[in-house]
Amino acid sequence: MSKTILFGGLTPLHELFMKGAVESLGYKVEFLPTPDNCSLAIGREFCNRGMCNPTYYTVGNLIRYLQEKSATGIDVEKEYMFVTIGACGPCRFGMYESEYRHALKAAGFKNFSFSILNQSKFSSEGELKLTPSLVWRLVKAVWVADIVRDLGYQLRPYEVIPNSVDKAISRSKEEIYQILKRGGKVKDLISALKVFRKRLEGLQFDYTRVKPVVSVIGEFWAHTTEGDGNYHLHRWLESEGAEVRVESIAGWIDYQLFIEEEKIKADIKIKGLTADRIKKLLAVKGMAVTFRTLYNILRKIFDFRPKPLPSQRYLAKIAKPYFDYFVVGGEGHLEVAKHIYNVKEKKAHMTVSVKPFGCMPSTQSDGAQVKVLSDYPESIFISIETSGDGEVNVKSRVQMKLFEAKKAAQEEFEKLLSSLKIPENTFKEAFSLREPFIKLSKNYIGTAARALKANSEKVESWKLRGLEGWKSGLPVYRKM
Repeated sequence: MSKTILFGGLTPLHELFMKGAVESLGYKVEFLPTPDNCSLAIGREFCNRGMCNPTYYTVGNLIRYLQEKSATGIDVEKEYMFVTIGACGPCRFGMYESEYRHALKAAGFKNFSFSILNQSKFSSEGELKLTPSLVWRLVKAVWVADIVRDLGYQLRPYEVIPNSVDKAISRSKEEIYQILKRGGKVKDLISALKVFRKRLEGLQFDYTRVKPVVSVIGEFWAHTTEGDGNYHLHRWLESEGAEVRVESIAGWIDYQLFIEEEKIKADIKIKGLTADRIKKLLAVKGMAVTFRTLYNILRKIFDFRPKPLPSQRYLAKIAKPYFDYFVVGGEGHLEVAKHIYNVKEKKAHMTVSVKPFGCMPSTQSDGAQVKVLSDYPESIFISIETSGDGEVNVKSRVQMKLFEAKKAAQEEFEKLLSSLKIPENTFKEAFSLREPFIKLSKNYIGTAARALKANSEKVESWKLRGLEGWKSGLPVYRKM
């Protein structure tokens, strides 16, 4: 293929690694900048009325890029093509392909070509073919990006030196990109991630900071992007004193495989068992097992600190009384399931569900969330809609709920501290200067409480031996 492939819509980290994966097969690739409000304005100019924000942002971002390139004299219709994800309805996501064609024609690029990677059919349309080799390389790129991004959000709130975690990520991401560009052998990626771990171990972390854990869920693009499309929500929450729990792209792919498996099982039940259906079922199950295994291999490098992929069957089970998993479109039952999961499994003090204005699947979920909140009154939950404006109002609403989450995190920590009869000053002296991968308990939500609980099993003997005895059982910071 002589054309340069353009793509975008995920986080900058995911896009860099995916660029390397696609380049390893000989393609020329560029990823678009993170869409901003200028992209939104261009999208609204050339798209039909009534589309959702992801459409306006992503279409506008592409048109803006093509306009800028055309202004330099480049024949963009000859030099570039765009690759994006497509699917059927029922939400406006099923209209993306026709909307791209309409907007590009209106903007003067009627012969511009693009490929559609159909997420529901695991197929492709256009010049870029979704081959097994390409899929495997993209999976490795996305999985590694998920791991690195997750660690960044878990560790940044506790770094002693500001921006030290981001600097470590910046150093490693270029190395990982080059490995993916060479084909991304798993052993080479593991080696690069081990180097990344050593860099993190050379940093200082203060685990005495009591922070609420805030889970950001919602419509896929709205909760994934890190830009104007969701008011820079993740980094803003960090700046407001929260530890942000981000969703992985791997979890979304795992969900798609689960739904595909369930559809095949339903076909077998209704239409009967055939060799073709058995073959298809085994292929989907095999992919799910392989992908999960790789994800856990990468997590193991960091003592399983990156969050695991929750069981899709368990998520479907807990969502079943509120939202059937065969009601697809958007995030399907996942918004309800993730909210319940955060409460039942003690994964977050607060859940923020973010979505584009008027998103139909998310609006359905919001209706079900009313019943969820009735059954789980202890939940701190807020649903917000993004429209490109109204940022002050949205953040004001989130701040009110965040105040509740901060209070819940502090109460959780103080209750544990009291039950263990540990003086707070002793805790602060022991946990204020630590390596990143200190042992954490699974029975609490806040990182400070998890660190305290996991490292206090021998609290009585430590108290007898004094502070030095206490500290001897904890991994200390070592300057690299």
